[in-house]
Amino acid sequence: MLLSKRHTDSIGYLHFCQLPSFYYPISLYSINFHLQATLNRMKPIIYLIISVFSIFSFTSCQQPAANSSANGANNASSTAGMAKNEGFFNFYWDDKEGKILLEIDELEQEFIYVSSLATGLGSNDIGLDRGQLGATRLVKFVRSGPKVLLQAINTDYRAVSDNPLEQQSVEQAFAQAILGSFKIVAEENGTIRIDITDFLLRDAHGISQRLKSMKEGDYSVDKDKSAIYMPKTKAFPRNTEFEAITTFTGSGAGRYLRSVLAENSGFAVRQHHSFVALPEDGYQPRKFDPRAGYFATSYADYAQPIDKPLDQKLITRHRLEKEDPSAERSAAKEPIIYYLDAGVPEPVRSALLDGAAWWNEAFEALGYDNAFQVAMLPDDADPLDVRYNVIQWVHRSTRGWSYGASVKDPRTGEILKGHVSLGSLRVRQDLMIAEALLADYEEGKGSDAMESMALARLRQLSAHEVGHTIGLAHNFAASPNDASVMDYPHPKITLDEDGNIQLDEAYAAGLSNWDKLSIAYGYESFEDEASEEEGLKAILSTMESEGLMFISDRDARAEGGAHAYAHLWDNAEDAGTELEHLLKVRQVALDKFSPAVMQDGLPYSQLENYLVPIYLLHRYQVEAAVKLVGGLNYNYGVKPDALILEPVPAAMQQAVLDQLLEAASASTLTLPEHILATLPPQASGYGRDRESFRGRTGLTFDPLAAAESGADLVFGLLLHPERAERLISQQALHADLPGLEDVLEAIENSSFSNNTADTNFTRLVQQRIAFVALHHMIHLAQHENAGPEVKALLHSRLKNLQQRFEKGDTTQQYFSVIISQFIDNPDEYSLPEFSPIPPGAPIGG
Repeated sequence: MLLSKRHTDSIGYLHFCQLPSFYYPISLYSINFHLQATLNRMKPIIYLIISVFSIFSFTSCQQPAANSSANGANNASSTAGMAKNEGFFNFYWDDKEGKILLEIDELEQEFIYVSSLATGLGSNDIGLDRGQLGATRLVKFVRSGPKVLLQAINTDYRAVSDNPLEQQSVEQAFAQAILGSFKIVAEENGTIRIDITDFLLRDAHGISQRLKSMKEGDYSVDKDKSAIYMPKTKAFPRNTEFEAITTFTGSGAGRYLRSVLAENSGFAVRQHHSFVALPEDGYQPRKFDPRAGYFATSYADYAQPIDKPLDQKLITRHRLEKEDPSAERSAAKEPIIYYLDAGVPEPVRSALLDGAAWWNEAFEALGYDNAFQVAMLPDDADPLDVRYNVIQWVHRSTRGWSYGASVKDPRTGEILKGHVSLGSLRVRQDLMIAEALLADYEEGKGSDAMESMALARLRQLSAHEVGHTIGLAHNFAASPNDASVMDYPHPKITLDEDGNIQLDEAYAAGLSNWDKLSIAYGYESFEDEASEEEGLKAILSTMESEGLMFISDRDARAEGGAHAYAHLWDNAEDAGTELEHLLKVRQVALDKFSPAVMQDGLPYSQLENYLVPIYLLHRYQVEAAVKLVGGLNYNYGVKPDALILEPVPAAMQQAVLDQLLEAASASTLTLPEHILATLPPQASGYGRDRESFRGRTGLTFDPLAAAESGADLVFGLLLHPERAERLISQQALHADLPGLEDVLEAIENSSFSNNTADTNFTRLVQQRIAFVALHHMIHLAQHENAGPEVKALLHSRLKNLQQRFEKGDTTQQYFSVIISQFIDNPDEYSLPEFSPIPPGAPIGG
């Protein structure tokens, strides 16, 4: 039979396998016919071997091979006509279909996956910025039959052990995540190809959820309008980078989103994906200490002995090693280089380069030669390429925060890429504050001191954000002794002998002792583990001996913070004394406030923009000073070192309380008449925004609303429920310290006393201040976080005020009605909306 004698030579087999299926019988007959005579003369055993081989060969042509794709496409044709890119992961680009095929030559190989946002929405409120880094994950490709899965490894829970079963027990105990599922397109010689196009086109950055959670609209990725962005899709030896244009369509755009969209029906942004090789071996993690000022990489190690802590903490830092470890001074094997966005204009560019370069001083002190460098980003470089540490200049529709982020190895805390985002509008606000303080525009001329102050702030800002990307957290306790760049600096404003405002030393230049010692903790090199332990102890001891303390965000913020010496935007050793000083500076600036604060060509109505930061010049010092009321001085002590935990002295608390009430007095919050005479309604084409005072007078400026905002700032912080609880406990423990009742009595005497104002307008301001104070007392009495002792005290004092106000003037009688409404129906009473205080710090969270 024809089908019982399947034979072929190598040439015949190649041609045969390339024929269409309907040629199979014809081709087989032809091969059989031509070889029949020869085969009949061969020995039976040779005939049998060739016959078996022929059967296998023919079967192979009829069915997909074991290493072919499931749909039968052979490996050669799966990438025919595609452009191959070779690197950490090789990939093929199908220009006709717009697809990416990724090659995987080693399954189960761990690597780092980073998603990020290449282009932004331009709204700081929404918080989706150009260059924003997303999550950094440790991942691996795993195979299951015809599928390949991208698995994210849970690095929060580990067993650092040589026992694989111990490791496995932890891995199986905690949930892992699957980030993607891919069908195998082709397979050859152990290399798998998968189509990752859909994975790259998805909403990797969580944009849809972000918009929905902020009630800014219901938008999702429209794949028909999305595509791979090849100019930023490249492969390098240790990282492969992909970028995609993702178009979102939907409806219900909120106010913030509408303000930045070209079309409300949708928008397009580019999302970036980085596949990064794990760092080479040799990095030595360094233990975290809460006194050193670093961010921590934390995980639970279930392999720890039962008498050792489960939670392990390592600092985040770059890898830095000397070429000659034994030398007192040496170049680095690989210096840390930061690249500045080439889109930054002068003179901002020079200021940012200068500020970032300050850090080299700290590394020089450790014996490194030029180990920290700053340069311009090459024109052909991608800011999101993981090989570059970048300082990026980010534009938004409103001024917003700057921040420093990093890509780090989730296992060790080693920083692989630092990425700084600097908001471009911050410098304009700083310049406007300088203009309003100096009021130097006469006859179209200005003062160099104004631009000098704004650029000095940019240098500090550049150093500050770079500091985050080399591992350092905020240190808000540095300013009393040492002006760390990791603090938030308020401009240092002085008055000369003639009472004129001076800004010559508004911002410090260069690093502080704290900055250098913190870098020493993270980057000093040691010979071995024992010498490292002793060396780190010595650095911490030096910090303590020099009076340098580290206190970070949560302890320093005004709303719930209680630390006496850790403050944001504060320069002084004594926050209360500095508040008194800034109120004097503020009064000088208000006395000389005039159209001379702004350049020619602007409508007079724009003077409101310059007035706001001057009227509220003391706002941050209020936030600092208020923390002394019921405050503590303490450190992040580590046993067996000394623990600091002591209340703020009674005299200091009383003094700062008096200063806070002065800040909320009519004498402070009443605007001078010469200013009110220069504030016309908004000119055509201009208008107020959220950085303006809002009021109840329509088109005209509302001076009572400004006073309302200033009073709200003080009383909202002074009567914060957490502070009230601390005051109750404080006096119970220390009878000589002020309690909540003392604070309430001081507020009543300051705000509700018989009005002795010298003008009718000042009397109106005093009444508005009393209105704000009363409502904050009621708000505290009904607050869910206020304890029964606080509520009982407030109810008692409010009843007394009700009786007192019944016999007062018409305004006080109205106050009595308000109190009655609250006492009769406390659950139904709602705090009125005061004129909101315009943002001072960058807008957004």
